[in-house]
Amino acid sequence: MGDSIRLCRPSLDLESEYVAFYEDWVKSGEDMVPWVISREPYDFKGMLAFLLDNEKADRVPEGWVPSSTYWLVTDSRKVVGVVNIRHSLTRKLFETGGHIGYGIRPSERRKGYASQLLALALHQARELGIQRALLVCDEKNVGSEKTIRKNGGIHDTRFVEENGNVILRFWIQL
Repeated sequence: MGDSIRLCRPSLDLESEYVAFYEDWVKSGEDMVPWVISREPYDFKGMLAFLLDNEKADRVPEGWVPSSTYWLVTDSRKVVGVVNIRHSLTRKLFETGGHIGYGIRPSERRKGYASQLLALALHQARELGIQRALLVCDEKNVGSEKTIRKNGGIHDTRFVEENGNVILRFWIQL
C-alpha cells in the first residue's frame, strides 16, 4: 500500500474510477457489500443523486433510515472501498445490519485498507452524532471480525437468521 488514503463524498469527478471499482466487484462474483454498491453506476448522475437522497429522512423509502456513503480513495484516485453509515437503526438493522457497512474492492484486499476504512468511518459516524456504533458480520467472515475487533469492537450477542446464518454483533463506543 504505497498511496495514502482518504474518505471522500461520492462525486462526478471520480466516475471512471468508481465504475472500475464496480466492475472489479462484478467480475469477482461476490455479494456486493455494502448494499449501495449493488446499484449499477452506468447512469452515474442518477446514482449520485440516489446516494445523496439517502442522507435525507424525507427522501428515503418508508421503513428505511437515512444513510451517508463515502468512498475510500487513494492519492492516485483509485476507489478501493466504500462505506455506508446508517444514521439510526430499525429493529432489523439492530439485529443483522448495524450502523456501518463497508467493503474493500476484491483486487485490493489483504492490504490493510479495511481497518483504515473502518477507523475513518467511525470518525464520520461520530460527526453524524452516533455515540455507540453497532457493527455486524457473518460468523464465517473472519477478516471482517478481526477488522471490527481491531477498531475496538466489543462482542455482543449472536443473531441467527431464518436460514441459519449466524451474525456476530459488536459495539464500538465513539
